Amino acid sequence: MRKIIVLEFLTLDGVIQAGGGPEEDTSGGFNYGGWQVPYSDDTLGAVMKKQMNQPFDLLLGRKTFEIWEPYWPKHADFWPGVMSATKYIVSNTLTSSEWQPSVFLSGDIVEKISKLKQEQRPDLHVYGSANLVQTLMKHDLVDEFWLKIYPLTLGIGKRLFVDGTIPAAFKVTESQISPNGIIIVNYKRAGEVQTGSFDS
Repeated sequence: MRKIIVLEFLTLDGVIQAGGGPEEDTSGGFNYGGWQVPYSDDTLGAVMKKQMNQPFDLLLGRKTFEIWEPYWPKHADFWPGVMSATKYIVSNTLTSSEWQPSVFLSGDIVEKISKLKQEQRPDLHVYGSANLVQTLMKHDLVDEFWLKIYPLTLGIGKRLFVDGTIPAAFKVTESQISPNGIIIVNYKRAGEVQTGSFDS
């Protein structure tokens, strides 16, 4: 069985939209594209290199795939694994791509992704893909979050955690703070939410 690992760059108020560049995703009138860039440093670069060089397949929403499809084949020298990884794309409109290997999922995606998790193949890494991530969380399909939390707030944009997020407990497996203030933290699913009282 393989895990679903959600890797996200987010602001303090949870925004994950268009961190990489001004034209990456302007939907909803979002005009802060590229907010990650001023904070990049060597510590973050080393963490990303480590995470990107692990065995993986990709699970992506349509919009993220459409951003990546023209970009990564031209920058494969930076991330060779992205070319050989199987790319599972959740979409009701896309059915094919020249960027292979690609598999398109539609219909009952919860059932199909649940079956993918049962396979003996590399873990499924999810980047961006806000709508898909909401669905995965709603159905308790996320095993780990690998987060990079940036020291700014935006107030608008697509967020990682929204209404519909289920109660769930996690434990920290790795953490550090980069020189530019990025909190780099990995969380692993750890059962149900526990409660208590200080009045004991």
